[in-house]
Amino acid sequence: MEPAVLGGKLASALVAPLVKRLFATGGPGAGLVDRPVRLTRLVSFRGEQRTLGDEQVRGLAGRLVADSLASPGEPPFPRDEETAVADALAARLLALGDLEMDDVQAVRLGHRELAARLRTAAGPWDGFSADAGHFLDTATEWACLHILEFFTRRSTFVARTLVEQTRGQADLIAKVDELITRVPRPDARDTAFERRYLPYAAERHDHLTLYGVDLRDSPDRWPLEVAYLSLEATAEEDRAPLFGDHAERERTVRFPAESALAAHDRVLLRGDAGSGKTTLVQWLAVTAARDGARIPYVLPLRTLVRAGRLPAPTAFLTAVGCPLTPPEGWAERVLTAGRGLVLVDGLDEIPAAERHRTRDWLLALIRAYSGNRWLLTSRPTAVRPDWLAAEGFWELALTPMRQPDVTTFVHRWHEAARAPEYEARLLDSLHTKRDLAGLATNPLMCGLICALHRERRGYLPTGRKELYDAALTMLLARRDRERGMEAVELGEEAQLELLQRLAYALVLSGRTEMDVATAESLVERALPSVASAAGQGDAATVLRELLLRSGLLRRPAEGTLDFVHRTFQDYLGARYAVEEGHLDVIAGHAADPHWEDVIRMAVAHARPGERAVLLRRLLAADTPRLTLLALACLEYATALDPTVRTEVEARAGALIPPGSTEDAKALAEAGPLVLELLPGPEGLSDAEAHGVTVTASLLAAHEPAGALAVLRRFRGHPSLDVRRQLVGTWDRFEARRYATEVLDHLDRTDLFLTCRTEAQREALPVMGPWTHLTFHGAHRATEITDCVADPGAVEELRIVNNTEVTELGDLPDTFTSLRLLLIDCREVRDLGPLTRLPLTSLLISRTADLTGLPALSSLTHLTVSPRLPGPRLTTALPTDAPLRYLYLTDDAIVGTGLRGLSHWQTLRALYLAPTTPLTAGDWAEIQRLPDLTCLGLHRSLLPDGIGAMPTLPGVEELYLTSLEGDEGLSVLASRLPGVRTVALATPGASLDGARLAALFPGAEVTLG
Repeated sequence: MEPAVLGGKLASALVAPLVKRLFATGGPGAGLVDRPVRLTRLVSFRGEQRTLGDEQVRGLAGRLVADSLASPGEPPFPRDEETAVADALAARLLALGDLEMDDVQAVRLGHRELAARLRTAAGPWDGFSADAGHFLDTATEWACLHILEFFTRRSTFVARTLVEQTRGQADLIAKVDELITRVPRPDARDTAFERRYLPYAAERHDHLTLYGVDLRDSPDRWPLEVAYLSLEATAEEDRAPLFGDHAERERTVRFPAESALAAHDRVLLRGDAGSGKTTLVQWLAVTAARDGARIPYVLPLRTLVRAGRLPAPTAFLTAVGCPLTPPEGWAERVLTAGRGLVLVDGLDEIPAAERHRTRDWLLALIRAYSGNRWLLTSRPTAVRPDWLAAEGFWELALTPMRQPDVTTFVHRWHEAARAPEYEARLLDSLHTKRDLAGLATNPLMCGLICALHRERRGYLPTGRKELYDAALTMLLARRDRERGMEAVELGEEAQLELLQRLAYALVLSGRTEMDVATAESLVERALPSVASAAGQGDAATVLRELLLRSGLLRRPAEGTLDFVHRTFQDYLGARYAVEEGHLDVIAGHAADPHWEDVIRMAVAHARPGERAVLLRRLLAADTPRLTLLALACLEYATALDPTVRTEVEARAGALIPPGSTEDAKALAEAGPLVLELLPGPEGLSDAEAHGVTVTASLLAAHEPAGALAVLRRFRGHPSLDVRRQLVGTWDRFEARRYATEVLDHLDRTDLFLTCRTEAQREALPVMGPWTHLTFHGAHRATEITDCVADPGAVEELRIVNNTEVTELGDLPDTFTSLRLLLIDCREVRDLGPLTRLPLTSLLISRTADLTGLPALSSLTHLTVSPRLPGPRLTTALPTDAPLRYLYLTDDAIVGTGLRGLSHWQTLRALYLAPTTPLTAGDWAEIQRLPDLTCLGLHRSLLPDGIGAMPTLPGVEELYLTSLEGDEGLSVLASRLPGVRTVALATPGASLDGARLAALFPGAEVTLG
């Protein structure tokens, strides 16, 4: 019970006088005495002014408790505890006389803290029920409210409060004056220098540099603010164990890397080679320099260690070659004030012996200058985990780029390079070529791919071996050398020899990770044959060097290692297999999809004769997948026997492009490698273009990015089948992206767009208007009306398999231009609101009832499946409607038959699929339709349902659905002498087309 609630149960007029009696009345004045007046001197049951005894105080407490129990409503605690509660409350009130404070201090505490002091002073009081204990605490707080109110009304209180405030302000002013004298005013020269230094720092670091690549027409420096990509960092954080856990749990937190220093002042950032550590350091420096909130110092360790001694703050700028000379003591004043942002880059780029010295240097700076922000970068294996955790450093790891990151990077890179014409083609390659996408996992490799692609005017190196070679050369040697680092201990060839042996061992084992002990044994066996590595130490030392400097290996967990990406493992493993003559081993694994990239890389490394042997082995298997794999390998075969090349192309040409839906399905079974081989749309027939889109759609579950890249090429295709395929495969992709990249570019003619999910509804407004829409599933009416940006443009609407829509009232007010509506809503009970629409076509699959249907007088086309009410069609259907097309199916005519059908003399097409046979009267109604030229019948009417069928000479088109045999067709031929077109739907049935054609000698017969 809160104090306010308790106050409502007690009469304030009774309580206030009781509380007032606890204190003695004082005279006026400010209370200017040497020592404050304690509460002991104010209460009326202590000292010389005593007017109450302990018993009287207990009596006051008893009255408070009794009044609470006597108030209307449920008592706050059991009545048998009344005496105990009153005694406890009295003890707390009596404790007022034991508190060492005055009234001003008591008011400053507040009623809750004062009540807490009274509870402590009175001591524990055990044996209460929970309700009684809660009442006692609440009553104490409420009494304290009245006590403090009483203090503030005393004549001496206001005066003494003003005196206390005056004394406090005087003390504060004196302390501020003393602080001002101790802290000197910033030197004007510091401010003037920072106005020069900050723009210099921003300009110096506002660029990206691509090291280790020879490019003729592409610059190696790019504006940082244009090309910078916000990468993601992760950290492991402890959290409380959940119920049933036996140990502390950890969780991985993810956030933008550039925000790391916003949450922690000290950060150790780990990342693989090329992951963007240095770029992040530059970005932090540039943004800090432009904001001016902190002074950035970028300190690359590879530069600092050359001087032999790591610099003190006064030498920070000199050590990194800054030409500006700061005022004496400026750096120390910046760090002393806690305004510095110290970015120490590249712990892994200095010798191992220097790292502990660097750690001591950094910690000495941190201890001397607290309040600044510190960032240290390193590759993952340079120092042990928690190397700086005891010093308060938060450890983060940069994560590999994801597909959206790669897309963003490519866009910004081409924007900076002013080469937008190459962007789309490169993105398509990255999405369809898996091995290429495997390289693009960090900014370094993405930059390399972008630069090489532009250098070759939109084409990547033939066979891509040149790309891999350039990447390996950059990672293994040139990048470190061109960044000014000391000569590496292992040369490029030595690193390649060791790395490819590790890669081949992983390929043979079918794994992507191996134990460090296994790796050390492989290196140990290789060292005698690798002269330049043999003198660098034992196997463990050499392996650590490979892990640290190669940029290709990493340690995902303690005691294991792997390659930074499977692409490099397959490339190097294939290189070693070819060098050792293991072509039979490679060919023997061709049926394993995990060896696809190994086989392609083996073709790239092999000599022409070896390539021919390997490709012939693939063709000899005579399977679509291996035939297509041979075709994919041609890209890597720069020199090859022309007869082998011709044979591969001829065999694959029978598979690509697929000429039919069946061919497309068979082609998709070959797997995702098909995506990079699919042609078009240029040079393809409409059937082939449709086959390609079907294949890509089927492969979307395995490679959505690659499938999307293929389908995007066909978004401008005019074929209706192609466009329908593109619309129909929306469910296989992320809704918004597919909507913007494919659907919004389609010609909408004769296309229905189907929304099945909430994500698809949310994507609708990002596209231009669609005139034909279908909502499939449990969408509420408001969700349908709210998600269409331009509902007035919708002409045809289908609501299918819906259990949520119960009222149609909002549809006419939203979709004002509807001409066609399909309703498959089993809960809808009134069709009357549809009279406000200019409907000409209505298809009713399921509804709760058909109320309002007779009033729809504008209909020309009507389909009804639910049972019609009444004895005749004229009582259930709109008699004023000029119907030309009528489809009655399922239970529609169970009660009405076709009685009254001849009322609609305008009918030209009649389709019947009833669950009951037609009578002679029903056929008589059909015979009285003068304009009927088209008749559709379901197989359920054959042959018994047409026994009473009269001759219908006016019928020229006959449609028969769901046929399983040719029963009764001879009777139909005799009763329909004027028929010119016969269409037979025979799903799963095998009928004799020639015999059927003979039954209708004057008609065109088609089977479907």
